Amino acid sequence: MSLIYFSLWLIFNGRITFEILVIGILISFLLDNFIRKVMKINLTFSGLLKFLKILPEVFVYFVVLVIEIIRANFSISKLALAPNIDVEPCLIKFRTSLKTEAARVAFANSITLTPGTITVSLEGNEFLIHTLNRELASGLDDGKNIFERILSGMERKLNA
Repeated sequence: MSLIYFSLWLIFNGRITFEILVIGILISFLLDNFIRKVMKINLTFSGLLKFLKILPEVFVYFVVLVIEIIRANFSISKLALAPNIDVEPCLIKFRTSLKTEAARVAFANSITLTPGTITVSLEGNEFLIHTLNRELASGLDDGKNIFERILSGMERKLNA
């Protein structure tokens, strides 16, 4: 992986000098050690191939996330611009069928990125979500199903 980091360093610098080579080697080595030892992530070539295998699903996931964020923005704008602010905050608890912690965390972060919703807690497979009103809570069901479906597909491909 250090070689990949070093290659990216050279590409982003756009020129090659002695100083850039030395600093690039040093930074690549330190970054690789940091990722392996501190973050406990072992990036290997096979891991990169697995990621490339799910890349189409990752793209679809981000497109769906952006669409959900835009939809929620319209709901929040309607709520904020209404003459009577009708806020009915509620907490929703649900369980997910996602198996990996990474998928559950990605799901929780996606909910938090969507305006009007915050993931309050994630314990095992159980989520606790705070929404500003009931309309956002009902919209959460639609987003929940599609996010779960995409993330489940990624989990299946990674474990296959």
